[in-house]
Amino acid sequence: MELTTLRMFPPLDCSPCADGDWQRHHQERKLRMMRFWRDGLERQIAAVTAAINTLEQQIERDQAGSN
Repeated sequence: MELTTLRMFPPLDCSPCADGDWQRHHQERKLRMMRFWRDGLERQIAAVTAAINTLEQQIERDQAGSN
């Protein structure tokens, strides 16, 4: 499994260093990337939630107006 992970997240700028240093660098880089992805997803969820709320309000308003 670790080999697959290494292929998914290749080191870009790691100069030759001790194995422990490389692994720590790799993990920190992977964590930054995953946080970046999460932040983007949170923004998308917020936008979808706002759109849903707007549509619900419009539906309620239209139903109240037709009664």
